[in-house]
Amino acid sequence: MSTATLDRETIFVSTIMELADSIAFDGCHKIYVLLDKHQTEQMIGYGYKHIVKAEDTTPEELERTMWQWYEDSCELRFISAIATNENGTDKFIRIREQDW
Repeated sequence: MSTATLDRETIFVSTIMELADSIAFDGCHKIYVLLDKHQTEQMIGYGYKHIVKAEDTTPEELERTMWQWYEDSCELRFISAIATNENGTDKFIRIREQDW
């Protein structure tokens, strides 16, 4: 991977973290950056135990936690951001594709 690609990814992830309402991890391989309160509440409703709200920390700490979860994940791991569209549907934004 080139330095330019790494720089674009770093900038993209940092920007997403500034917008995040929270991050969530299923404890195995699903990691989500939740971009609004609806998504955060939805993950709580799904029973996700690993949730860090942006109001409780900094964007930098959210990012560090997200990458730590990624390192601790099984080989099927991925990271996606999720926002709620105006019509109430979920909009997924791929951050890191699933490892195979």
